Amino acid sequence: MRGASRVSLADVKERLLALTAGPSDAGQVGGELFAVVDLLDRQSPLRRALADDSSARAARAGLMTAILGSNVGPDTAELVGSVATAHWSTPGDLVDAIEQLAVLAIVAQADQAGQLDDLEDDLFRFARVVGGSPELRTALGNPFAPAAAKRALVSALLAGKATPAAIQLVTQASLHPRGRSLDRSLEEYGRLAAEQRERLVAEVRVADELSAEQRSRLVAALARTYGHEVHLNIVLDPGVIGGMIIRIGGEQIDGSVATRLAEIRRRLVA
Repeated sequence: MRGASRVSLADVKERLLALTAGPSDAGQVGGELFAVVDLLDRQSPLRRALADDSSARAARAGLMTAILGSNVGPDTAELVGSVATAHWSTPGDLVDAIEQLAVLAIVAQADQAGQLDDLEDDLFRFARVVGGSPELRTALGNPFAPAAAKRALVSALLAGKATPAAIQLVTQASLHPRGRSLDRSLEEYGRLAAEQRERLVAEVRVADELSAEQRSRLVAALARTYGHEVHLNIVLDPGVIGGMIIRIGGEQIDGSVATRLAEIRRRLVA
């Protein structure tokens, strides 16, 4: 997002943080916000009306109140009202903002339960599983598959193995992809989870699993370099011969033997 949308997004995120700082059912708020996203994705005239700055703010807020009625709780109604009265560069930005609020509300629920690290790990691992399984990707990404069947499949795969927040987010991404692949949606949700406490996510590719001490040293080194807390997503990749490949903050740090050998071969034939 850019311009007015970026400023408005920061403002409504602050409102969400204030709301979830006290007693609240953040998971329910997240689910209700996702329902609003689904509604707006289906109703383009409504999207345009809510993002129309030529309309009075009170009129836009009143429109959402009339539509949502008693179908959502007061916390959700307050957040949606804040979104409806903000300035957005495009109608799509408005809906994207509500989706981000939905994810962050569910992330807040996991944080309150002390499960934020587990949530990030669950999302990353399941995205990897989906990315490596064409059959699973087809089953969960098929727009014509019954919603009940997708819910049942997600439950069978993750029940008892992942946090409730992860199951909720995976189910949402499967049922309402919003034009994205499932693994791409989960990657975006994981990014938002890391952003909740201003952490960077580092994808680390290694041939063998890192020890707890190696992980701690790597986290400390990356945190010093980038000035943020860092969460590691470890990917075991036999193609990394010695060393590791790290992707973080849009950069790639390649310290693998395989890459150095490839560079030597390139120079020999140049």
